[in-house]
Amino acid sequence: MENNLNICKTCGNDSFATGQLGHSSFTTDSNVRPIGSLIASGSPLILSFCKNCGEVTSLKVAKPEKFK
Repeated sequence: MENNLNICKTCGNDSFATGQLGHSSFTTDSNVRPIGSLIASGSPLILSFCKNCGEVTSLKVAKPEKFK
């Protein structure tokens, strides 16, 4: 999903992409987990970033219900 409404603060580019960190069927190592929980699977992170320089403009927890 692209977001062309933003301007990158680093390079001035206006083209962005979205990616995901974590959420593999084999490992949850990159997932965000509740503090103090060793066994919770947690949630992947959704990142929006500049297609030109890679500057990350936002981080979002994909499944916030895992923290309730």
